[in-house]
Parts: sequence; C-alpha cells; structure tokens
Amino acid sequence: MKIDHYENFPVASWLCPARLRPAVAAIYHFARSADDIADEGNATPAERLADLAAVRADLAAIASGQPHSARWPQVFDPLRGVLQTFALPTVLLAQLLDAFEQDVRYSASHQRYPTDAELLDYCTRSANPVGRLLLHLYGIDDAFSLTQSDQICSALQLINFWQDIGVDLRRGRWYPSLQAMQQHAVQEADLLSDQPSANASRMVAACCRDARALMLQGAGLALRVPGRAGWELRLVVQGGMRILEKIEAIGHESWRTRVRIGALDWPLLLWRAWRMG
Repeated sequence: MKIDHYENFPVASWLCPARLRPAVAAIYHFARSADDIADEGNATPAERLADLAAVRADLAAIASGQPHSARWPQVFDPLRGVLQTFALPTVLLAQLLDAFEQDVRYSASHQRYPTDAELLDYCTRSANPVGRLLLHLYGIDDAFSLTQSDQICSALQLINFWQDIGVDLRRGRWYPSLQAMQQHAVQEADLLSDQPSANASRMVAACCRDARALMLQGAGLALRVPGRAGWELRLVVQGGMRILEKIEAIGHESWRTRVRIGALDWPLLLWRAWRMG
C-alpha cells in the first residue's frame, strides 16, 4: 500500500496536539491505504475486493486482540496500539471499507448514482466516519457536534468529487448523479470531452452550491471545538471553501482542469480561519 496522494486538507499537522498525532496518522494511513487498494494499480475488481476483505479481516483481528496477517504491518501495527489506547469504535473504520468496496463494485459495473440523495448516502460511509473518529479522539460525542461533523465531512467529499471529475472518470468512477445530469441536460460525452460545455458547467455550479451550503451548516462546529483542534477544523472548512472558489474561477469546468490548494493560498486560509470568530 502506498500513501503518496496529494491532500487538500491538513492531517496530523502542527496544529494537532502531539499526543494525538500518532492516532490521527494511524487512522489516515488505514483509510488512505485501503482507498489505494480500491483504485490504484492494475488489479482486477475481484483482486481489489479480495484485498479489501483481507484488510477487513486484519481489522477484526487486531480489534479482538489477535495477530494480523502481516501483509500490511505499517498500517496495522500502529493502528493496533491506537485501538487499545483510545478505544476507537472499529465500526467506523469498517464503514470506510464498505465505501471502498462500493467504489470497486460501481466502477466494475459502470454503475451510476441515480439521485443526489444516494450520492450523499455514500458519503456517510466514505467520509463521515473520519470526522467521527477524530471527534472521538477529542472526547466529543454529543449528537449536535456529530451531525455538524457529518455535514463538514460530506461537504468535503462532495467538493473532492467536483474538484476531481476528470481524474475520477479516468478511473471509471462516476459521481455526478443521473438526477443532476438529467436536470441540466448533461450527456456523458460532455464530461468525457476536453471541450467546454455550458450544461456541464451549470451542473457543476449547482453541485458546488449544494456542497457549500452543506459546509456552512456544519461550519459552526469549528467555533465550538476548543484549542488547536478548533483551529485545525477552521482550516479544513476554509480549505474546502477555497477549492469551491477555484472551481468557480475556471468557469466550473473541473472536468477539464483540476484545481488545488497551493502555498500562496495559505495566508488567505489562515486569515479567513481567524475571521471565523
């Protein structure tokens, strides 16, 4: 498993308390590595699903105090210690595997998400567990905070989809829902082409508006989480919003050009994080 992907948002950064950095890193490596199994390299769908099943078996093994298979020691050795120290709910890690398996099956069968609601349901497994795991580390478990965490994480996942349309299509992953495509009269050829499409731009713009609204619903969590964790969360929120601005700046043609956060964006993100309150 390799862990060399570009990430929009900070993970285990200098803002994270030192005592939690190993735990955050272990969660990230587990999620990132399993995601790589699902979509990197030349493995067949059957091989990917078999490897994800092996990851699931190793997770169950370390959760019950048993040895793992030793296929991925760099992932499961640190994760085993984190599970014991912080009593992480393994059901959340298993939900991430559910999402990765869903990605493999959907790509293999060229399946599309029929509605926006079904795409959002996918986010409950692909993104929301990460936020809940981090809140668990900080000892935050009230229902309102968990809901706002879900809103932020789902918004980040959707933003990533609209940022990476071209990248995902080349991997056989199709995240624009049939509902959205029909609503804006977008054909598959519009997104597979390197040419402008007014209909596709309008669809991406609408998707970005929905993601922004969802992010704003959850953003208040960053103001209630104390200390460095709250500042980390502010930067996560502002990073997502900045990506949306960059997509807008290219006319919402993100199937043609992939935007990203760069070094020049950080002063603006820090200022906006401070301005949040």
